[in-house]
Amino acid sequence: MWEEELWNKTLKAALVIQNWYRRYRARLRARQHYALAIFQSVEYADEQGQMQLSDFFSFMLENYAKTPKEDSALVSRLFENTMRENRDRQEYVGLIDVPDSYDGPRLQFPLTFTDIDLLLHAFKQQQTLHAHYVIEVLFEARKVLKQMPNFTHIKTSPSKEITICGDLHGKLDDLLLIFYKNGLPSENNPYVFNGDFVDRGNNSMEILMILLVSFLVYPTDLHLNRGNHEDFMMNLRYGFTKEILHKYKLHGRKILQILEEVYTWLPIGTIIDNEILVIHGGISESTDLNTLHKIQRNKMRSVLMPPMSINREYDVNIKKNKTGSSIATPGKAESDNFPSEQLTKHEWEQIIDLLWSDPRGRKGCYPNTSRGGGCYFGPDVTSKILNKNQLKMLIRSHECKPDGYEICHDGKVITVFSASNYYEEGSNRGAYIRLSYGSTPKFFQYQVTSTSCLSPLHQRVNTMEFNAFRILKERMLSRKTDLTNAFQLRDYSRSGRISLAQWAFSMESILGLNLPWRSLSSHLVNIDHDGNVDYMSSFEDVHIEKPVKEMKSSLIETLYRYRSDLKIIFNVIDTDHSGLISMDEFRTMWKLFNTHYNVHIDDSQIDELASIMDFNKDGSIDFNEFLKAFYVVHKYEKPESRPDQDKQKLPPASLKTADPKLQS
Repeated sequence: MWEEELWNKTLKAALVIQNWYRRYRARLRARQHYALAIFQSVEYADEQGQMQLSDFFSFMLENYAKTPKEDSALVSRLFENTMRENRDRQEYVGLIDVPDSYDGPRLQFPLTFTDIDLLLHAFKQQQTLHAHYVIEVLFEARKVLKQMPNFTHIKTSPSKEITICGDLHGKLDDLLLIFYKNGLPSENNPYVFNGDFVDRGNNSMEILMILLVSFLVYPTDLHLNRGNHEDFMMNLRYGFTKEILHKYKLHGRKILQILEEVYTWLPIGTIIDNEILVIHGGISESTDLNTLHKIQRNKMRSVLMPPMSINREYDVNIKKNKTGSSIATPGKAESDNFPSEQLTKHEWEQIIDLLWSDPRGRKGCYPNTSRGGGCYFGPDVTSKILNKNQLKMLIRSHECKPDGYEICHDGKVITVFSASNYYEEGSNRGAYIRLSYGSTPKFFQYQVTSTSCLSPLHQRVNTMEFNAFRILKERMLSRKTDLTNAFQLRDYSRSGRISLAQWAFSMESILGLNLPWRSLSSHLVNIDHDGNVDYMSSFEDVHIEKPVKEMKSSLIETLYRYRSDLKIIFNVIDTDHSGLISMDEFRTMWKLFNTHYNVHIDDSQIDELASIMDFNKDGSIDFNEFLKAFYVVHKYEKPESRPDQDKQKLPPASLKTADPKLQS
């Protein structure tokens, strides 16, 4: 009898522990889910800001003739590097010698499998490939890519599988892990890499070189699709340009120039067995594969440079070349800087949809308001486009998924994302897909491990949560004035408090991040026992460092909000990558920006900014140094110093020893 009672007590104790542990894990997973939602929403909002720069550049081009003479010269400089084609190989490669002291990998052309192995070994040892070989690879890749169609057609068989990888974003360890688990590219082990090889991670150059060298060795077995980050203007914002200039200080500009051309010749999609469409982003209800097959894809220079709509003031400066195509000639020295041909608006939008769109569960096709480019497409749109083109499935990438992949639209759309730990260590798995003719896709997941990945789940969630709320606080601070006005508009009694519902509505209406603000409120604002929000407490633990105390707070906030956009414009103007521009160029840049974004900053404030920025005292401006003055100071503690949020929710001490495995 006593044995039965002991057994029952033990069983009850085990059930209590099991139920507690499940609830504990569920709470951690919920917190992890909210953190990932914040990371993704802020990431997409940042991309939306990037996409809006295309309107800014269009604005400058369309108003080219209206600007003063000195300003129009600056506008032409914004685009002079994007219009050159067919760069001379000897001008680049022939003038760059590899010194005897160089101890990195030395490639032999024509390339062979040995060169792939050589690169992999060198990059594992953190060696850098010499600029001579980088440029040689880029020229060779451009030559081969130019011969390829817009869509690569591939055949598989029951005995020959193909591997499809999604975004890598400069994470070399993920690529090395894929090759370790799945084998190196070869005639018997073909791959499709579905765009976004670069940006964000620290090893974009290494990934790009491995992929391009592998492509040159196996041009019919390794396939590269263009992603939305294979775009020189995107690289200015998201890190690859900075990486190149850091690793190749002397020849970085040459690499960037030829790389821009290589991007434009990357195929925009792959079709497997005439059944599966592989593209980076997605589709829209107007996607026309017939049109996309015929588009001159190399005319798609950047998502931020849409086709120019030439206004009447241009007409006086339009002349015809021998082939009859129009050439804009805004100035006597600038005519060579503008393209004789460009995509039509319809063609441009077709490619944007392929590179930027995302699937959603709701039927229809509607603007992708999160990213600001492409569209959201529903299951009905997927069925329509697939049926129209006699296809069965769409495989795409473009979105980070917690498990590395996701299936939607009744199994007709698969997202694969190959960069693990994308937002933070432990935040997500990476995945790749293996396909063979007539079989269902097989998914392989992985996660690059490190010391932090091996830490307990609650520590990883704490770190993710801390960093997620840190970037969210920064986003809130960049709109402090607008948020404060929205809060005060609903604070009828001027008490400094509003209801939680009013606070949540104000947050979403201003920030537009589509987040569960009520659930997040305890991390962002102080709430009294009546459920009312002290709305100014949203900003009490974070502030912007001011370079000059007398500067108006609205000016500081504006600079902080648009710092990434302004930095891109500066980097485009800074064609020699010296890090400096003249004071006049700065004033022109800011006036153009001010006019388009309607930020209401007057000339006296521009002069004040310009005077602050003259760090060199020689009339030149180091814009990067200037931006460092506008950084956010956080006053809250890091997660390592905070008590774990769930410690008070542990089961009774008497139950902890029932199953030792659960304690760990």
